[in-house]
Amino acid sequence: MRAAVVTSFEAPLEIQDRPVPTPGPGQVLVRMEACGLCHTDIHAAHGDWPVKPTPPFVPGHEGVGVVTALGDGVAARAVGDRVAIPWLGHACGHCDQCVRGWETLCLEQQNSGYSVDGGFAEYAVADAAYVVRVPDGVTSFDAAPLTCAGVTTYKAIKVAEVRPGERVAVFGIGGLGHLALQYARLVGAEVIAVDVTPEKLALARELGADHVVNAAETDPVAAIEELGGADVAVALAVSERSFEQAFASLRRGGRLVCVALPPEREGVMPLPIFDTVIKGIKVIGSIVGTRQDLAEVFRLHALGRTKVVAQGCKLDDVNQAIADVLAGTVDARLVFEF
Repeated sequence: MRAAVVTSFEAPLEIQDRPVPTPGPGQVLVRMEACGLCHTDIHAAHGDWPVKPTPPFVPGHEGVGVVTALGDGVAARAVGDRVAIPWLGHACGHCDQCVRGWETLCLEQQNSGYSVDGGFAEYAVADAAYVVRVPDGVTSFDAAPLTCAGVTTYKAIKVAEVRPGERVAVFGIGGLGHLALQYARLVGAEVIAVDVTPEKLALARELGADHVVNAAETDPVAAIEELGGADVAVALAVSERSFEQAFASLRRGGRLVCVALPPEREGVMPLPIFDTVIKGIKVIGSIVGTRQDLAEVFRLHALGRTKVVAQGCKLDDVNQAIADVLAGTVDARLVFEF
């Protein structure tokens, strides 16, 4: 099989021919049909974060494909099932976090495309208990971005406890942001889209944003204050300055939801204690979503409630795709098609 492999944090990915993996006990073998390119894949390939993956490895945690073989003991999945391989590749299932429904916080978790090989390949093995079935009403192309960008922003809106009529500011309209604003609208929020690219702000308008703010031309804090301030600000741009602006845009009692993960050397956000206390601000960290969250995301998409904006590309062009994402020239998501 062909796979895009990280051989070094300082080198481009290599397209290699590798043996098709064999599923072990409790695993399934999946023939990939599509896999999205997430900014996390780029961080993984560059070794940007404190806990680094170990080269060589295959990135990709938005993989969608068909089960072609079962390992010993697999009963909940069948050959022919179409499934998604999400970021949460495995959790222990018995710690406090897993038992109370927060499996994404499990200390023993394995992550697809990071600690175990992921979906930038024609085949991948995955834990049968942690793949999620893709319903017939969702194409593999759409399911790929929903497997991370969708479930991550869906969870962010959930943990923010957005109520109908509240004002939600989405900072960063891209692969995640274009879905975040749709989930905010689904719960009845007034949505403000903030970005530095006119094309992405135009996309936000098309997707139903009530207001758009070009942060390259206008102070987004002042612009949002003129609207009355944000009840919730969702920080999706990999920029310390954007996080600070998101915090400053909040009205009293507001909630800042931190989602984007910048490189380790840039991962500090000054938090004004006085404003946080006096205004009653809540700062919430939100990391992807559970298997149940992803099933809900797929269900909403099958019902026609969300739209995925993505461009198709080929695995051979993986390094150019990464360059395009880093240059900010991609409207939303890139999806490798197999």
